[in-house]
Amino acid sequence: MLTLLFDGLAYGMLLFILSCGLAVTLGLMNFINLAHGAFAMAGGYITVVLTNNWGVPFLLSLPIAFVAAAVLGLLLERTLYVRMYEKGHLDQVLFSIGIVFVAVAGIDYVMGSQQQILNLPQFMRGRVDVFGVGVGIYRAFLIVVCGLLAVALQLILTHTRFGSRLRASVDDRRVARGVGIRVNVIFAVTFAVGSGLAGLGGALGAEILGLDPTFPLKFMVYFLIVVSVGGTTSMLGPLYASILLGIADVMAKYYVPVLGGFVIYIVLVVVLVLRPQGLFSRMN
Repeated sequence: MLTLLFDGLAYGMLLFILSCGLAVTLGLMNFINLAHGAFAMAGGYITVVLTNNWGVPFLLSLPIAFVAAAVLGLLLERTLYVRMYEKGHLDQVLFSIGIVFVAVAGIDYVMGSQQQILNLPQFMRGRVDVFGVGVGIYRAFLIVVCGLLAVALQLILTHTRFGSRLRASVDDRRVARGVGIRVNVIFAVTFAVGSGLAGLGGALGAEILGLDPTFPLKFMVYFLIVVSVGGTTSMLGPLYASILLGIADVMAKYYVPVLGGFVIYIVLVVVLVLRPQGLFSRMN
């Protein structure tokens, strides 16, 4: 039981780091970026190539995946996404879906359609026994890294000048520009960081979730479920939602294997019926 709880917590934290970039762009920038998974896939492939083919240490490949995905996000934001900020949500959805299919076709052409296997370093494999609980070393690493990132993101958004300027830019871009805030720069940096976080999530999740060209399509619904259940007014909502969904998914697949894969959708439907704005968002 405790081992399942631990595995569910690790899975939930992984969902959070994969989804928090979408929570940033959707919740704080009011932009529906369904291509979020494409940046996660890019981070995963970069890590696999660096680690398996070039012999780069796994721990070093993680920040490289973050930076590479952030740079890719910044380039796309400055050339393509910036033209869509003032468009309606339907236009944004169609545009980002197009990005997803381009990314899937591009990766399939370059890397092939086979599943990629990430070679973890030896010291991250296996389990250790902690007070009778089997703790996976890599899953413990995921919990620590994702927990630290969650705390850092919340502090940046709520206790820094950048976070204040970002919230002001989202609330009213005209007024924000009037008081001297460089809204375009704020949005570009925010989008790049969100893309970088997606890339880092893809790098961390490649070993557990698997990696192939259909990654953005397979996990798009999971990213949306996390953001929908948790709400988008802060980073704490998606964090709590990720943990709840991760534990529910792992527990259900073990105890009720017949329904296991559907439990996460049942939770989504129940939450949206009871609280359409998200489980951890405040009512207007």
